[in-house]
Amino acid sequence: MKSLRNILVATDFSSASRPAFRRALELALSNEAALWIVHVAAPPGPISPDGYVLPRIYEEMDLAIRTDAQKRLRVMLARARKVGVRGRALLLKGVPHEAIVRAARAHRAEMIVLGTHGRTGMARFFIGSVAARVVAAATCPVLTVRGR
Repeated sequence: MKSLRNILVATDFSSASRPAFRRALELALSNEAALWIVHVAAPPGPISPDGYVLPRIYEEMDLAIRTDAQKRLRVMLARARKVGVRGRALLLKGVPHEAIVRAARAHRAEMIVLGTHGRTGMARFFIGSVAARVVAAATCPVLTVRGR
């Protein structure tokens, strides 16, 4: 297998993402590759019974979500740099699998690494799988790492 220069790791900050991040760090170190750490921020959901949220409240919630995500991305980036991996953190918007694939193309990632929650059966049917959709849509290899 040829050496990788750009690796993209997607995280949702869950426990299922941690093993994928560790594996991405290992791959980046062994290939002396740049690591793109990405998170797709989910917009706030409705909090009132009728689904209506005042625009000001919505904007405050969205800002809080984005601020928290940026903080978590900075922590992950610091961890990568501490072990000698050069990288960048990106906070994305949109449909998760589409945003991840788009970012991989834009940053010329030669591999995408992401965790899986390991859902099966009805849970996977109703919730769906970002990992499965990324595998289907990506133009580069995708390494899925099972969460613990």
